[in-house]
Amino acid sequence: MTAIPDSQWIRVDTDAGSFDAYLSLPPAGVQPGAPGIVLLQEIFGVNEHIRAVADQYAADGYAVLAPDVFWRQAPRVQLGYEGDDMARAMALRKGVDVAAALDDIGATVRVLRQHTGAGKVAAVGYCFGGLLSYLSAARGLVDAAVPFYGGGIQNQLQEAANIRVPVQFHYGALDAHIPPDAVQAVRDAMAGKPGSEIHVYPQADHGFNCWARGSYHQPSAALAHGRALVFLSASL
Repeated sequence: MTAIPDSQWIRVDTDAGSFDAYLSLPPAGVQPGAPGIVLLQEIFGVNEHIRAVADQYAADGYAVLAPDVFWRQAPRVQLGYEGDDMARAMALRKGVDVAAALDDIGATVRVLRQHTGAGKVAAVGYCFGGLLSYLSAARGLVDAAVPFYGGGIQNQLQEAANIRVPVQFHYGALDAHIPPDAVQAVRDAMAGKPGSEIHVYPQADHGFNCWARGSYHQPSAALAHGRALVFLSASL
């Protein structure tokens, strides 16, 4: 019989209310103190792709919890990548209170540890989730962070001074949303930070990790995932 990750939706309770989060556990279970990941969505919700990524990291041995970041506006929303779905995703992003989202991430880390017995926890995020993973590291919510094409990080570089944990950044060289000068600004801001890594993929565009998007680039996605696993193994 083929082993697959054990996944389900669970509730995360906070002082502001309760929201759903997608939990995916390794096929072999979670040993006490094993590493965990809070997986942070793009602007399209905890959709099929994000759940598949959670299962992928669970298959790699991590306890993974992906919170519904948009729960205040549209609980459990799942969107595609074009047309009306794209327009709605952009509107939801504009409506997010980032400070409240970071509070939710802190609660997600707590629930992940309580539910699974996980030890150190990393924030891994994509696009908007990449920004949130970076900010989670800056606010001391996690033990490491892996932002994939984090939109807007270059506009929050004052936060870099507060980062005391390893952070691994992934960017596509063809990404018009995050041009080379923005990547260089991140590189400059993170210079000298122990454990900091920045990887740029020459043939990759924005969203290169997502197999449901036209910008998916398998060689870059595979290389980035491998690098992330090596980084997480060393950092957690």
